[in-house]
Amino acid sequence: MHLTIDTNTFVTAVQYVSKAVSSRTTIQILTGIKIVATQEGVTLTGSDSDISIETFIPLGDEEREYMTVHEEGQLVLQEKYFTDIVKKMPGESLTLQKDGQMAATIQSNAVVFNLNGYDPDDYPRLPELPEDNRLTLPQHLLKDMIRQTVFAVSSQETRPVLTGVNFDVENQQLTATATDSHRLAMRSATVDTSDELDFTNVIIPGKSLVELSRILKDDETPVTVVLEKTQVLFKMENLLFYSRLLDGKFPLTNNMIPQSGKMTLTLSTKPLNQALDRAMLLSREAKNNVIHMRISSDGDVEITSVSAEVGKVKEQLTAEMMDGEELRIAFNGKNISDALKVIDSESISIMFTGSMSPFVIRPTDHNQMTHLFSPVRTN
Repeated sequence: MHLTIDTNTFVTAVQYVSKAVSSRTTIQILTGIKIVATQEGVTLTGSDSDISIETFIPLGDEEREYMTVHEEGQLVLQEKYFTDIVKKMPGESLTLQKDGQMAATIQSNAVVFNLNGYDPDDYPRLPELPEDNRLTLPQHLLKDMIRQTVFAVSSQETRPVLTGVNFDVENQQLTATATDSHRLAMRSATVDTSDELDFTNVIIPGKSLVELSRILKDDETPVTVVLEKTQVLFKMENLLFYSRLLDGKFPLTNNMIPQSGKMTLTLSTKPLNQALDRAMLLSREAKNNVIHMRISSDGDVEITSVSAEVGKVKEQLTAEMMDGEELRIAFNGKNISDALKVIDSESISIMFTGSMSPFVIRPTDHNQMTHLFSPVRTN
């Protein structure tokens, strides 16, 4: 294998696939990046067996030429060193040439690296998934759905299904749901699908989605989601992102969300989140980040936090609207703050069903996002 390629283009592709490579894997070949050069271009692959990313660099496009492939071939080079090496190369282009069966020379201007690698024949093949069960949506929409739910997945491996986000499609509605049993985040969106689509109980690991969201664009460029029994494939232009699925049944969450409450409160999102941030300066040292909220009949909202060792903070907010009974409630401030940070609306509606019952937060300008929280019991 022998090629000369634009350095910036190559670095971008290497950084994409390096997201899937883990230094903690016990499979030595998976600590490397596979590079395949043909007369069509170069394909790079990285995998940790849970996530696999493959990206393709064509020879060029209508505007410019990216590379020249002098000789076809394949290599697997250690990601730990290879990524840093190509990022540090000084010239506008670099040359990659295979030396023997498992080594390579990487050169740019006066800099020459000789890097040992692995046998490319040992690298596992990525599966070709049948595409009869798929849907397509804008990348920015999928990126938003991930951002607005993945923070609520569980970090505890005792219930593996809760470490992922569940995706369902029903009646042209794609719904993403995450919960750690103390909070729940749900985001829905209308998608164009076929009647034959079977897309239920699709639980994608939160870690996979975090890496995927770093690749997705903030525009209308499409991403196609291809589903198979044990894995899912996200297809973008010149990039494939595979993830395994979590095995198990995601809890039925629709029944958890109350349809009516004793009191509804409308508050400005930013001032509330700023007040919670200040209250957490004292509450964060205690278990559950407990913050107290008292809502009076005239719409005054008092937020307090107490630390026996440090002191106390109290802040007053005024509700934009309040309908119902007075209420006192305690909750985990960080959980609420995490949700407010992903709500893009200027104001939110909070529906309380009682001081010791779950409560719901939604944006006021649309009904496609729901956050559910359990209160904290205090003395």
